[in-house]
Amino acid sequence: MISVDNLSKSFSTKQAVTDLSFSVNRGELFVFLGPNGAGKTTTLKMITGLLNPDQGTVTVGGLDIRKDYLEIKRKLGYIPDEPFLYEKLSGNEFLDFVTDMFGLSREETAERREYLAERFEIKDFADTLTENYSHGMKQRLIFTSAFIHSPEYVVIDEPMVGLDPYSIRVVKNLLKEEVEQGTTVIMSTHTLSVAEELADRILIIHNGVKQCCDTLENLSRHEDGNLEDVFLRITGRRSE
Repeated sequence: MISVDNLSKSFSTKQAVTDLSFSVNRGELFVFLGPNGAGKTTTLKMITGLLNPDQGTVTVGGLDIRKDYLEIKRKLGYIPDEPFLYEKLSGNEFLDFVTDMFGLSREETAERREYLAERFEIKDFADTLTENYSHGMKQRLIFTSAFIHSPEYVVIDEPMVGLDPYSIRVVKNLLKEEVEQGTTVIMSTHTLSVAEELADRILIIHNGVKQCCDTLENLSRHEDGNLEDVFLRITGRRSE
């Protein structure tokens, strides 16, 4: 389980996240929705330990992200909104680097790596320097690297940006399969259809404050509309 308790974060005079609390169960696909600047990326970075909160706690599998950061990282996969790669490494060299960082041998990850490389179709460009990759190619390599160590928890920020329709289908199918096997996934997205298709529960955040957190079915019933109507109403917007 991932537990977020009373999390707050500000940058200078801007309050990015305010007193945010929620929990994510094992084997659950939990989706963050919110307008641009709502606090989604800031929250995800605090969950992964990339940002320290001003107040509040994050525990992952009962471990405190501040005290047990390295132990949590061994169990965690992270896919940021902007893929970061070392441009003077090839795709294969980057995967070697990631494998080494997790303290795994090439033999341990060989089968998993081969499976993911085929699934994301990176073999044709894996020996090319990543500085020559398109955004979509970078994203496919990042997905491969994030799952190479078979993480128990995966945090994903806007996963579909830059991906073609086939790769989007690959990502959706992979996430469904991983969750069925017990992996816990937290994902932010602007694509409401993805949330509708994949989410076990949806949290809507606006101006850094949690507005609601429930299943799609309950949100639609309580708010009397589809997810788009619910989202626009909760965030203070109206469709034409």
